[in-house]
Amino acid sequence: MLNAVEFQAKIQNGLIQIPDQYKQELGEGEDIKVIVLVQKKLSQKKDIIDELTEHPVQVNGFLSREEIYNR
Repeated sequence: MLNAVEFQAKIQNGLIQIPDQYKQELGEGEDIKVIVLVQKKLSQKKDIIDELTEHPVQVNGFLSREEIYNR
């Protein structure tokens, strides 16, 4: 039978420190299954929409429907 324990921790020197409140439940030498979920920080990479918002394309006059499809 599997029993789930969830906690947040930082990896230090390749090790995950088990909080004191779970150390007795997760005894020494006991077989466990570990699943690691990494919370990624949002990247600040700009996409095409960001670029166009900051630097809009300047067009002289509006294009007609026909002109749009002729390009």
